[in-house]
Amino acid sequence: MNIMMHSMSDKVSKTEEEWREQLSPEEFEVCRNKGTEAPFSGKYWDCKEEGIYHCTGCGNELFHSDTKFDSGTGWPSFWAPVSEQGVSTDMDDSLSMSRTEVLCGKCEAHLGHVFPDGPQPTGQRYCINSVSLKLDKD
Repeated sequence: MNIMMHSMSDKVSKTEEEWREQLSPEEFEVCRNKGTEAPFSGKYWDCKEEGIYHCTGCGNELFHSDTKFDSGTGWPSFWAPVSEQGVSTDMDDSLSMSRTEVLCGKCEAHLGHVFPDGPQPTGQRYCINSVSLKLDKD
């Protein structure tokens, strides 16, 4: 396996074939092909357990349960990532609308989208697919 990891800030780079071997078909569709799971279908949309949510693809720390809230959308929602480096964003103009895509800061897996209608203190709503996440319970 060709994983390039020298420090926490280094990117993870794998071929499409390596991602297909590691991820389930649903995880691959969402994380690598920018798909979306159906609302109210993911394992974490109403999860109340405490811990840190990691990237399914590379294990990068993404969100802490302390920042999770019920947005009513059917997807896990958070008002802030664990760190500025943990996630990155990119413009997504698909589906004839302009949205801000959220990506893993380490392996660039598609996580979901961020919207400016979340609660304080940030006002952000990181709307994330459950299949992009793995919860490490406290």
